[in-house]
Amino acid sequence: MAVWPTPASSVRYLTPGAAALGFATDYLHMVNPVIGPFQETGSLSGQVPVAPNANGPETKVLVRRLGSDNSWWVLGAKTDTIQLTEPVGNATVTSPVTLVGAAMAFEGTVRTEVREDDNANPIGTGTVTGRGDAMGPFRGSLAFTKATSKYGAIVLYTVSAKDGSVVVASVTRVRFG
Repeated sequence: MAVWPTPASSVRYLTPGAAALGFATDYLHMVNPVIGPFQETGSLSGQVPVAPNANGPETKVLVRRLGSDNSWWVLGAKTDTIQLTEPVGNATVTSPVTLVGAAMAFEGTVRTEVREDDNANPIGTGTVTGRGDAMGPFRGSLAFTKATSKYGAIVLYTVSAKDGSVVVASVTRVRFG
């Protein structure tokens, strides 16, 4: 159910902000992200805004308390400038996976990855192209090597033209078929 941390990991978070920070730095590879206040969306869940700097665009990190220790886990992430409509969360995917949605990014370029649980290296990488000046549709195909785990995630993100750091991201949990 959770994208981060994975059950096999010994990493656990006591607060939603700590989970969002760990996810932003260790999973998304953001550099010095700014973590906003936790926003409750349910009795055990909510979201934490994360930005690349004080004035940057937000990625909303979706968090939930899980497990017998009531630690905080990341279920995914979303942003207003990258909207993945296909595949939907928890869908079963095979290679190549079709990615459908809309995005607004520098030169329209959105980087894409397929990641497995418990593996820092993506098993597939590519790009899709939205628009640079407004939200624009994208449709692309992303091939990936055979997964060795049951679950993983589709990660879409944009990078800064200035320094190549991650600006915003959308992360959707998937099952491998």
